[in-house]
Amino acid sequence: MPDGSWQPPKRYSRAELVEISDRVLAEPDIEIRQYEDVFRLDVAGMEWDIGAMVYEPVDRARAHVSADGRRSGMLMTHGGASDWRSIEPYALVLARKRGFKVVNMTFPGRLYLPDPSRDWPGDTRLADGGLRTPIWKQGEEIGREQYDIVREASFRHVYGTRTFARARPGTVFHERMAAWPLAFEAAMKDLCRRHFPVDEFAVYAHGHSTGGPFSHMILQRVENIVGLAGIENSTFACIFHAMTGHDWPNPFNDLLVRDWRELARYRGAELYMQEGGEPLMRLPWVMEEVFEMWDEVKRFPQIKAEYFFHIHSIPALTEAATVTAARLGMSETETWALVERFVGMGRPLTGPGAKPVPPLLYMINRFSRDHTPEKYYGVMLPMLEEIEPAPEVRIVEFGTGIHSYWRAEEGLPMGLVPPAVDVVCEAIAAGYY
Repeated sequence: MPDGSWQPPKRYSRAELVEISDRVLAEPDIEIRQYEDVFRLDVAGMEWDIGAMVYEPVDRARAHVSADGRRSGMLMTHGGASDWRSIEPYALVLARKRGFKVVNMTFPGRLYLPDPSRDWPGDTRLADGGLRTPIWKQGEEIGREQYDIVREASFRHVYGTRTFARARPGTVFHERMAAWPLAFEAAMKDLCRRHFPVDEFAVYAHGHSTGGPFSHMILQRVENIVGLAGIENSTFACIFHAMTGHDWPNPFNDLLVRDWRELARYRGAELYMQEGGEPLMRLPWVMEEVFEMWDEVKRFPQIKAEYFFHIHSIPALTEAATVTAARLGMSETETWALVERFVGMGRPLTGPGAKPVPPLLYMINRFSRDHTPEKYYGVMLPMLEEIEPAPEVRIVEFGTGIHSYWRAEEGLPMGLVPPAVDVVCEAIAAGYY
């Protein structure tokens, strides 16, 4: 049993982080094998093709061992814009330097199944006037006739004007937008069952940004997940809703189709936190950099169905569950049970028979736009303390870095990945989990 006595430093200075990074990267590499696991699940009366990348030591004698003697595994999920490739640096350092087995899962619909490179072609705005849409099943296309294009400016001061593909009722697009939370949960459970046998692995979860509420959801739904190992990892959806300070105004069937604006809202905030108002004096230059960045990243999915889950919009979750229940011919009692299931995915499980929330470790970066000490200590921590029973929680502040924690900077060629790995391994060795 974890003893909860481990207490990391509250904050690491930039110099300390550079020193830790140098030390970790100087460790000899462990030979690993890496392979993609693409599999099909039948969930909610529909077939779903899900993908994950797997990394593990070739020599099992080099495997990292947790405090209870089992091998160490990590189930991780990426953020709102991407697929498994964005957080691969974290997976590689865990596997190559410390001997973890890592399963790096892509959200349902995000993997570009037609091309082994997984690069999405072109831009998110198509030449024919349509928009990029998810691929939930190999060979299934979401055509222009299945959605309306909606431009929304209710939070223009944060996001600018955003573009959505609003799935039309009666279409496959609409049905999948209603049911994907069930596929997400099933995929995480299936990956753990097949890759992390209970008697062999102690498993840690990580979910960058939008992946965070899903990593929290799965903590109590898989027996051998022993805790959270998060950096820039959003918390339970219901708590993250309180941290944002606003509701999600859209229906469940609105798919966000991203563009350069999503990069600009982060880049502007990061530059302000690093340099104050000075970047405004070079705004054309900054915007050129944003457009150049967009050209580099539009090969990633850049679509997001998960907002209503991430923000824990009870109206949208209720409607999605109701639409799915109606398609499956559920009774009124069964429908409300499904609504409770959808809403409950964003909340900690409590009461008789519920697995307690295991220990939580959060690492946050100095120049992160949304993951700030004020929100973590002022909003998140008090809400976590209200859970029965309350979990162990540790918050570690890194003295540099942005939300994209793998982004290189001077002295930190892999960003804050190596220090994060080192902190996680220290917590494991100290019996925190």
